[in-house]
Amino acid sequence: MNSLSANEDCLGWAARDASGVLSPYNFNRRTVRSDDVSIKITHCGICYADVAGTRNEQGDSKYPLVPGHEIVGIVQEVGSNVKRFKIGDHVGVGTYVNSCRDCEYCKDEEEVHCVKIPVLTFNWVDDDGTITKGGYSSYIVVHDRYCFRIPDDFPLASAAPLLCAGITVYSPMIRHKMNQPGKSLGVIGLGGLGHMAVKFGKAFGLNVTVLSTSISKKEEALTLLGADKFVVSSDQEQMKAEAKSLDFIIDTAAGDHPFDPYMSLLKTGGVLVLVGFPSEVKFHPASLNIGMKTVSGSVAGGTKLTQEMIDFCDAHKIYPNIEVIPIHYANEALERLIKRDVKYRFVIDIENSLK
Repeated sequence: MNSLSANEDCLGWAARDASGVLSPYNFNRRTVRSDDVSIKITHCGICYADVAGTRNEQGDSKYPLVPGHEIVGIVQEVGSNVKRFKIGDHVGVGTYVNSCRDCEYCKDEEEVHCVKIPVLTFNWVDDDGTITKGGYSSYIVVHDRYCFRIPDDFPLASAAPLLCAGITVYSPMIRHKMNQPGKSLGVIGLGGLGHMAVKFGKAFGLNVTVLSTSISKKEEALTLLGADKFVVSSDQEQMKAEAKSLDFIIDTAAGDHPFDPYMSLLKTGGVLVLVGFPSEVKFHPASLNIGMKTVSGSVAGGTKLTQEMIDFCDAHKIYPNIEVIPIHYANEALERLIKRDVKYRFVIDIENSLK
């Protein structure tokens, strides 16, 4: 196979300004270096980070911006030092593509917590001074440390959401020892992250309660996802009936919401983990102090745990619920994501629609 070069165009879809509207965009990827893997992208999941980045919600967007950090594909070239992967392997790339590799967190394979801040997969400055561009594109070149092996029998489209939505809930579940059969888990919000928390919870043998303001989600939560119970969190009587019933809560809600009602559901010593980003977290000290409860935060996960999660999903046949779309539908999909009109993760079929 001919070596890829920096002169070869990479076709992507990019936002040009804070309107966030995506359209075709040609750009260059770096030449494959000795530790790099070049990946032909087959699929890319759509995450709310894509909305935030394309629309400059954090005030740091660098245009043209190519979003996408739930990337899967097939290895098309490897650098001379790469031993973990070969041409034809199925691989994934998640929320970051570089880190210092020298701090205590990188040495523990917790690169997502790198003290120098990891290089994010899109809209970040890489070590060569270029701006990273994500998975809404035909291929990507990444240091092999930040690539993950996808088992050959695992559907690539289904693997994509694991690289952000999956690991973002799996990581705190492992850290807080939620993999104890018989314990009880509450999941706030039933979107891309929430539905994966339900799936992992059931695989761990937990008794899972979905907490949602949308009664319309009850049937799917119980029948499609296998949750044990559904509680309408805006119903005070239902919430009161569940007081002190949960060992753990994973809060995936992105919008602002009260915390005291959920804290009251925790047993003594219970843990609430926040993986969403509301504008503020506010609760009465008694909600925390009485019952010696813990509130914890979390983001994605390190390379070791991410690979472990992928292998766990393969072993237990855990697949995200996805809606596969062509790239030309991406703008509409982002609008639907804002309206929470997706069950439960959009995945772009890059290979068959990006031409």
